[in-house]
Amino acid sequence: MTDDSISGSLSESSNRLFGRRKGRPLRKRRTELIDTLLPQLQIALPKPGESLDPAALFDTPKREVWLEVGFGMGHHLAWQAGRNPDVGFIGAEPFINGIAGLLGMVDDEALSNVRIQPDDARPLLDALPDASIGRAFVLFADPWPKKRHADRRFIGPENLPRLARVLKDGAELRLASDDMGLVRWMLEHTVKHPDFEWTARRPSDWRVRPDDWPATRYEEKAIAAGRKPVFMRFVRRPRS
Repeated sequence: MTDDSISGSLSESSNRLFGRRKGRPLRKRRTELIDTLLPQLQIALPKPGESLDPAALFDTPKREVWLEVGFGMGHHLAWQAGRNPDVGFIGAEPFINGIAGLLGMVDDEALSNVRIQPDDARPLLDALPDASIGRAFVLFADPWPKKRHADRRFIGPENLPRLARVLKDGAELRLASDDMGLVRWMLEHTVKHPDFEWTARRPSDWRVRPDDWPATRYEEKAIAAGRKPVFMRFVRRPRS
């Protein structure tokens, strides 16, 4: 399991969430943040059939709201939030240690533009209104390498329509992985989806991480181990 991945992967055919919910015991400060800070940042999902207003989650108006599905230990989300204070950030992650890691950075950096869904991302996506998200990230997700587990991968036929629905026209969907099996899977399914267009025009477009896309600890470990990450950017095509 990667430290910047979707630590619990979602079954495409059921409501079951696969993967760990908790790892090593939390240190005292992180336990305290779970008890005190998380309730302030946790998103209260509406009843089934009702919509969530993402802009209303934040204390001050934001020019856009961005979403990270499976923020792992939170390094990427915290980096983006710190450099984009006029953007509201929603992160979904079921792994309690990852949630505690993000809370630590939110507290240390006094980030006021982060909200958290500490669970499955699908109910959150289903509650968001159409065209309400300006950018989405699914980075270094669990590759589920065994063939029989392929339908547990988040990017696929079940969740791409969810993402397409909530993304604004022209919004970016950013995907990354160091597992070539998962890269091929995500590329195949996203390229053939009618609502997404791959922006790559040359090899450097997927081999080189853009300047506004920070390296994470997991990425650095992957490179040190000889694995080459792939960075993919798609845009949401305009609605008819």
